[in-house]
Amino acid sequence: MRFRTIIAGAAFLFAAGAPSWSADAVKIGFITKFPVPFFATMENAAKDYAAANPGVELIFGQGASATDIEGQIAQIESMVTQGVQGIAITPVDPTVAAALDKAIAAGVKVVLMDNDIPGWTGRTALATTDNYNAGKIAGEYLKSVLKAGDTMGILEGVPGVPALDDRVNGMIEGLGGLEVKIVGRGATNCTEELGISVAEDILTANPDLKSIYAACGPPAAGAAQAIKNANLPAKPILVGFDFCCGEAEAMEAGIEDATVAQFPTKMASLGVDALVKAIRGEAVESLIDSGAALVTKKNMADFQ
Repeated sequence: MRFRTIIAGAAFLFAAGAPSWSADAVKIGFITKFPVPFFATMENAAKDYAAANPGVELIFGQGASATDIEGQIAQIESMVTQGVQGIAITPVDPTVAAALDKAIAAGVKVVLMDNDIPGWTGRTALATTDNYNAGKIAGEYLKSVLKAGDTMGILEGVPGVPALDDRVNGMIEGLGGLEVKIVGRGATNCTEELGISVAEDILTANPDLKSIYAACGPPAAGAAQAIKNANLPAKPILVGFDFCCGEAEAMEAGIEDATVAQFPTKMASLGVDALVKAIRGEAVESLIDSGAALVTKKNMADFQ
């Protein structure tokens, strides 16, 4: 017997006892952070999974930006009111955990994708790139093209988001003790506009800058634009992360030297598959690594 209650202003559907969904039919909410090609690719992969697996119904939701915490919480609440059995989500911020706890209390299983929520034990599984190791890939490349004493600017994503912080910390680890001088760093919220702005500030203060590392695709493309606009006598080495959102064009133009590609298609399909299996009572791995790889102009065609 089902009844309704109000939690934090949103209506949630609760069931007395265990849910009585069909073993075959599965209804899932799929929530991504914000509208960029990376997350569009994830949505398309989820749609392909559903098309290949009759009985899997997907409802999609997305935030407006990389910092749209309230929007993502509203998406979580909406999914629960629509009666989903599971939610696959790329959490925009650890503070969405409280809304996910309410969903779990309503009998909904949760699989995180792309990044974890540190210390939160409610998830069934996490399908993600190992962002720290992926950051090390970028750092190892930079180590191969820089020398001790060279300068670097860092375009961070959203400070405090573990996956994005890991990309920076992993890059520094990947430098393997090479002593470079970090002369500027700033948050970009993973936007091209802030990528341009932060990169311009760093380049203006350091016209002989040797390298820039961007922890997300859009600010990497923004940094490429800033480098182009600066008309410097020597181009700094530019390394990005995501291989999206204009990075291919920057690489083709010879402005971006390398980036780290994730595999969003694999991440989404593995995440949805784990959620479907968990809903149907099957065992799933708690951590699912979807992998990463270095992309340069030489091999970029393999990733397009």
